[in-house]
Amino acid sequence: MPLRPIRTLGTAAVVMLAADSLVSVLSSAVDVQRALLIDRFLTEPASVSQADGDASDTLYALSGLVETVVYVATAVVFLIWLFRARTNAETLSPWPHRRARPWLIFGWGFPILCWWYPKQIVDDIWTASKPGAVEETGNLASARRSGLVWAWWLTWLVSMWVAKGAGRRYLNAEELPEMREAALFDIAVNAAYVVTAALAVAVVLSITRFQEERRTAPAPMPSVVQDPAV
Repeated sequence: MPLRPIRTLGTAAVVMLAADSLVSVLSSAVDVQRALLIDRFLTEPASVSQADGDASDTLYALSGLVETVVYVATAVVFLIWLFRARTNAETLSPWPHRRARPWLIFGWGFPILCWWYPKQIVDDIWTASKPGAVEETGNLASARRSGLVWAWWLTWLVSMWVAKGAGRRYLNAEELPEMREAALFDIAVNAAYVVTAALAVAVVLSITRFQEERRTAPAPMPSVVQDPAV
């Protein structure tokens, strides 16, 4: 099966990851505004009007909604790119990949397995796609791992754990000081997401480049057998 073009999908994934990072930065600005407003109210209650509080609540809720929408859209585009990359990687690899295609989706949310299945999938795609990587290893399971993929995966795990902590703080926040802490903790979540997205962009660009270079490479010239009678 010939390799399918992947550059357009790779570009779309990069754009969505950048958009998600931008939304995270803007959301952090909203968190800062909310924390400062709570500080003002705790020190000088008369300086904060009901309208100020309502506006802050509305903006906070709206930023959360936008974050969710953009995050889901980014995840969908990334998975579409991942499916195309996996299809090409299966063509490039002489060995079967360690995880079946359904795990490209279910691996992200399945308990316990989500800690390493997605990385194994990306590892196999990386090895099969990178020129010369298949030739220097005996199989996909024992191939040398990319430091970039390791960095991306570790920051992803950290961002998920931090996000869970922020979610618990937000749900349990009932008093103003707790709400302030939840807003500040959300800034840490957004920072982790931005770092993870930047590394994901590097992974997408690298695998896309590997596959496009091999897809557009000229076919090897057939060897010419000399006729002994000549």
